[in-house]
Amino acid sequence: MTELTLVEAVNRALRHAMEEDERVIILGEDVGADGGVFRATVGLLERFGPDRVRDTPLAETAIAGMSIGLAAQGFHPVAEVQFDGFMFPTLDQMINHAARLRTRTRGRLSCPMVLRAPYGGGIHAPEHHSDSVETYFAHAPGLRVVIPSSPERAYRLLLSAIRDPDPVVFLEPKRLYRAAKEEVADDGAGMPLDRCFALRQGTDATLIAWGAMTAEVLAAAQALEDEGISAEVVDVATLKPLDADTILRSVEKTGRAVIVHEAPLTGGLGGEIAARIAESALLSLLAPIRRVTGYDCVMPLPRLESSYLPSAADVVEAVREVMAFK
Repeated sequence: MTELTLVEAVNRALRHAMEEDERVIILGEDVGADGGVFRATVGLLERFGPDRVRDTPLAETAIAGMSIGLAAQGFHPVAEVQFDGFMFPTLDQMINHAARLRTRTRGRLSCPMVLRAPYGGGIHAPEHHSDSVETYFAHAPGLRVVIPSSPERAYRLLLSAIRDPDPVVFLEPKRLYRAAKEEVADDGAGMPLDRCFALRQGTDATLIAWGAMTAEVLAAAQALEDEGISAEVVDVATLKPLDADTILRSVEKTGRAVIVHEAPLTGGLGGEIAARIAESALLSLLAPIRRVTGYDCVMPLPRLESSYLPSAADVVEAVREVMAFK
């Protein structure tokens, strides 16, 4: 095994997928000669050549559209958008075409493509470089939305996404790209999509998160242990389709739920998860569901970024509130 950062795990997964299947191709802005703005594709051009690793113009609509055409003709394109805030031009292609291709052709065609992007805040980036875009894509039937939170899950979930016969939006928390290393075996084994992962067992409260917030929640769970509170941590990982069963089983066990995401509160996926819990596990709840999220405002510029993003301390305070509810 080799210790990898999350961005190195993404690179390793891309390389493995390209080695095992010549239909896998990489395209996007600066993915070739520069190896991507975060170096996620570094070395792939030299290894596989310009026919399979292609730099594109600065045109996100075209990147998504070309990928759909390639996928419809038997390729497995993996397209990169440089930053999450630049994904909005792809919504037309992804929602109106990628997500509908199987239905439109009555199963004659599918769209085995992956749209990757660095995602979320926490790196002091300028405007349009720190958005949380998961809700836009998760609302569209026919699209999978996957967000890894560790190097191993990045490697294995990306391999599974590339092998999936339908389109996957794969959002990589840029704050975690080089935050930590983890041993990852480059064995080509995927990890199930459409599944949440229980990262930590507990009995008093369920903490639900994805992306970079998973790290904050794990830190909060450790701090809560020192207070005698046992917190279970669930990493959602695939936001669409949502593995509600894993979440419900955890909440039925603990009786309390705190949902954490860095996207704005209103319309965030935390509201959907809360609704599922209220519909199916209401009688198990010992306290109201609590959400810890970003604010309903534009992600602020670097000096205020830390005030916007939920922290482990915010999660700890939310858990104290649900534990104190009578």
